[in-house]
Amino acid sequence: MGKVITKHNRKPAPERTLKLEPHQVVIKPLVTEKGMYQFAELNQYTFKVNPLATKTEIKSAIERLFEVRVVGLSTQIRKGKTRRSRFKLGRTQDTKMAIVRLADDDRIELF
Repeated sequence: MGKVITKHNRKPAPERTLKLEPHQVVIKPLVTEKGMYQFAELNQYTFKVNPLATKTEIKSAIERLFEVRVVGLSTQIRKGKTRRSRFKLGRTQDTKMAIVRLADDDRIELF
């Protein structure tokens, strides 16, 4: 039987030397039907972000670019889809998106 890995004996993540600027972290806002509902009712905004960005980098980038206070943040990675072009199979890229919840009195003007 192999060694059981727990949070106490696992290796720490390697240090990353790459530092991203705020305009490199946030790629674009995602405007969808669900996103418009979240924007209007829940004060949440959805952004496509750099896959290398961490949650703390995303939070600070949103706060610096739009001058708002971020209360909550969740991220997810969308897996790329398989696509076919003539006789070849390929895949679209994986994308990372962030759903950002702002303080009650803050808003971002997207349009």
